[in-house]
Amino acid sequence: MQQNMYCSAMRILMFGNPMPGHLLPMLPLARSLRQHGHVVAFVTSAHMSGSIETEGFRLIAASPTTEAVLAEVTRRSGRDIMSGQSPDLVAQFFAGARVDLSLDQALAEAREWEPDMIVSEHCDYVGPLVAALLKVPSTVMAIDPALEPDVLDALAATARSRYLERGLEAPAHAPSGRWLLDLCPPSLQRGGTLPPLERLALRPEPHQAPEGTPRAPRAARTGRPRVLVSFSTAPGAAPRLGPVLQSLGTLDVDLVATSGGVPVDTLGLDVERVEMVTFLPAAELLDGVSVVVHHGGSGTTFGTAARGVPAVVVPGTPGQQRQAARLQTAGAGVALPNGEQEPESVTAAVRRLLEEPAFTTAAHRLRDEIAAMPSAAEVASRLVHSVGA
Repeated sequence: MQQNMYCSAMRILMFGNPMPGHLLPMLPLARSLRQHGHVVAFVTSAHMSGSIETEGFRLIAASPTTEAVLAEVTRRSGRDIMSGQSPDLVAQFFAGARVDLSLDQALAEAREWEPDMIVSEHCDYVGPLVAALLKVPSTVMAIDPALEPDVLDALAATARSRYLERGLEAPAHAPSGRWLLDLCPPSLQRGGTLPPLERLALRPEPHQAPEGTPRAPRAARTGRPRVLVSFSTAPGAAPRLGPVLQSLGTLDVDLVATSGGVPVDTLGLDVERVEMVTFLPAAELLDGVSVVVHHGGSGTTFGTAARGVPAVVVPGTPGQQRQAARLQTAGAGVALPNGEQEPESVTAAVRRLLEEPAFTTAAHRLRDEIAAMPSAAEVASRLVHSVGA
């Protein structure tokens, strides 16, 4: 994968759902493409400008917000997707309502922008359809482990009519495209469910700030183990966060927590032992951490694994539960199933990870596995060479 990147400049358009967990994993590839003279822009919702434009990339606002798509799914189905993520509702969200609300504007903007290649995260179904209409190469980036077969079948079935009504041959499977960029480490991947695309492994990286961004001041190290608690930066996470931190405070550790802006003194915590942050790039949050407690999202799971840090996973959604189970099977963490997620259970699991070195040893194996995956620069070179050949 050492092909020459120094061919004539290409224009690459990236599509993603307007959620940090879907867009941030795309940034290392975008940065690498730009570093070698190619022009990159993102198509998503305007409210993601803080994640995209601060990186120096153009944001083309041609996507509704997540809330708008949720409302449309509820209007069409009479059901709330958040109350139960059945395959048909998931498909209606990603491959149905969002495509219908986005496509016309996204296609017009893309036609004017004239991309040479489109890259879409694997839950974005607007980008592949735009690529098919413009007849440009399409790449999908799998930011999660492979989805379950019933979900993939529902997504392909829902997307099908959007292709046929525009005179296009519908893809036989989901996701679709020429290449599949797979960020999932082999030890955390599902077996037998990857689509029949040309697969390129792509090393996942903890999110880091743009080059040249000053690092935020951090609490001084005390010599105690540092435990990071990263459930969510949303304000609604605070009621759950407080009891967990209070319980973890019984251990001889220092705590770092993403707070959603809630002051530490409102949670009844020892301000000398707890560092609360509203947002820091994961690469900075993970510095010097011995254990991470998180919800099981892929970005946090892969980023933590890339640093070789064991984790206690407190999953909520079915996808997070599956991810947690894979991490536990790999020996690099403990998964707490629904019904066993009391603060005392979290504390007991953290104590195990601190006291039993086998978890850290397994996390280091996973770190080494990720380090052996091709870098963003290598994958960017391969893509550019393939398109330009």
